[in-house]
Amino acid sequence: MIKSGILNPTILSLLSRVRHTNTLVIADRGFPLWPTIETIDISLVDGVPQVLEVLRAIREQAHFGKAWMAEEFLSSNSQPVVDSFASALEGVSLIHETHEEFKKRIPQSIGLIRTGDTIQYANIILESA
Repeated sequence: MIKSGILNPTILSLLSRVRHTNTLVIADRGFPLWPTIETIDISLVDGVPQVLEVLRAIREQAHFGKAWMAEEFLSSNSQPVVDSFASALEGVSLIHETHEEFKKRIPQSIGLIRTGDTIQYANIILESA
């Protein structure tokens, strides 16, 4: 029996399949369905769980070297929210690009974890190092 870390067996299975330079998406509750990639929906109610909670848990289990977020995230959220994401991604090269460019990266991802987060544009693509 697992004693600590991520307990969700589906997320653990997904993480075990993320290899060097593969990408993984953590998305908010409003993110559209991408039928071509595996989606694990862990949304419960608005705000539960949050993208940052999932990000922090995943970073404990895996190593990522690069991340992408929509540049609209920067203008749609307060500075404390922006700072909290930057802090959670410390040590990871973070690239902001238009939401349209961001969405073009989704189909190449190994999988997507959908949360209940309501923060606008709180979607992250992580690239395994």
